[in-house]
Amino acid sequence: MALFVDTSIPHGNACDIEILHRAGETEVRFSADPHGGLEALWFCFRLTIESTDPQSVTLVLRNPQNLLGYLPATNIRPVINADGAGWKRLDAGCVQALPDGRIQIAWNLQLRSSYADVAFCYPYGLPEIEQLVNDTDGYWRADTIGVSQGARPIVRLSNRYGEPGSADPGLYVVARQHAGETSGSWVLDGFLRHMATAAGAAPMVWVVPLINIDGVERGDYGKDNWPHDLNRAWHTPPRSPMRYEVLVAQHDIALWSKRCRPTLAMDWHAPGGTEAEGIYFPLPDPEKETQGYLHAFRWAEELQRALGSRYARPGLPRHSSYPSRWEEPWGRPGFSSYMWNHLQVPAVSIEVPYAMIGDLVMTRDEYRSAGRQLAQGVLERLGNRDHR
Repeated sequence: MALFVDTSIPHGNACDIEILHRAGETEVRFSADPHGGLEALWFCFRLTIESTDPQSVTLVLRNPQNLLGYLPATNIRPVINADGAGWKRLDAGCVQALPDGRIQIAWNLQLRSSYADVAFCYPYGLPEIEQLVNDTDGYWRADTIGVSQGARPIVRLSNRYGEPGSADPGLYVVARQHAGETSGSWVLDGFLRHMATAAGAAPMVWVVPLINIDGVERGDYGKDNWPHDLNRAWHTPPRSPMRYEVLVAQHDIALWSKRCRPTLAMDWHAPGGTEAEGIYFPLPDPEKETQGYLHAFRWAEELQRALGSRYARPGLPRHSSYPSRWEEPWGRPGFSSYMWNHLQVPAVSIEVPYAMIGDLVMTRDEYRSAGRQLAQGVLERLGNRDHR
């Protein structure tokens, strides 16, 4: 039996690959490739099997201690798609202690297929965006608002274009500033599907679902990449943004802000690899952005209520800060800070765990369900009162 590992597929990522054949079993050892970045977590690759017989394959993730958030290691639950039959979540792996104190994580598979794709979490890219547009009967219009640093088109979805001077409430949404944070995309997918059911009663929504499209396609993880990841590049005038994708989005935000009543900004992320407390909303520093914090807190409190105990992290929304390597004397130039400081639009970040919420194993249906509840929370808040 011959087995090959292919990382040239969309979102492909793996390195340090070793394939060992033993009697009746094949072991595939691999590491997550940082792709030149300063954090690693995401992996995605294809196993091609040249055999017609069922095969016993053991996947071994090497050196998980170098990933962004690896304990408890049993919370790392990759997904697998055999012969294109659909993605399924793997059970907890076997944590194996090595003689020098390191660990590795192993998953035993019985494969009856010619190929199987494996990924850290359910991939989400342009085919899923196209499926969303098709499934919502064209409610979401797709436009190219510019290109990435790698010359890939940046797609923006909108439910309508609005009119200059309109008082219609508006949302501006971005996702995948860090390319490997696919769990946030799946919740956003459910959010947009539910907004489509509201039709004309929904606010005007413009969303850039794959803003780091280069990283998405290349299989980057994308957090704290040198010299700037996207969420550290939202500089405001007189300074220029430090990523071309941010420049494209800022020009689009300027158009959006003139065609609606700017109401809310949303930024979809995922936390450390094994966090499992629930979906949460990191807030601005209340000492540095007091009013921005207060407005974001009110939105986060409402969205947490909408999620309910099944999906939300317990406790009040609170300020939390990922310690970026690229702190600058004028503060951290992220999307949320840009939206508040430049436009006085409250911004909420959403952190979605990759695999688990408590004992609940997250599937694509669970992610979409959480997104629907968040969308309903936004609709109810807009319908109940003028929050500004």
